[in-house]
Amino acid sequence: MGIPKFFRWISERYPLTSQLITPNSIPTFDNLYLDMNGIIHNCSHPPSSENDIHFRITEEQMILAIFAYIDHLFTKIKPQKVFYMAIDGVAPRAKMNQQRSRRFRTARDTREKQEEAERKGEKLPEEKAFDSNCITPGKLHPSFQSSRR
Repeated sequence: MGIPKFFRWISERYPLTSQLITPNSIPTFDNLYLDMNGIIHNCSHPPSSENDIHFRITEEQMILAIFAYIDHLFTKIKPQKVFYMAIDGVAPRAKMNQQRSRRFRTARDTREKQEEAERKGEKLPEEKAFDSNCITPGKLHPSFQSSRR
């Protein structure tokens, strides 16, 4: 969810945090902190696939894309001391309820888009589409559910 106006506050207080860098002049950094939410989200369903009913990505492809992006950032920044990846834990109950309703709406919209494409006679890919609902708060991936009981 983020901290309201935090980016603005930090940018005004420390203007070099928003400084544009070129590949030839990357300064030395002691620390690299990554918020994995944006990385996972963008690698699991890239912006180009937003409303594309034909888009398919396997879990393996998504994980490889995440690793490749982290590797890209790490090799560009080359942190000297700390490399920190922040991954969200369990969300508050209100957010879980909000996400649950969003999951149901997304599933319904996807089903409607598939039915519309089939009515138009479009050929959909045979492989199953990646279910991005498995990376939302409050939903455990099936491979973890059996081990936690």
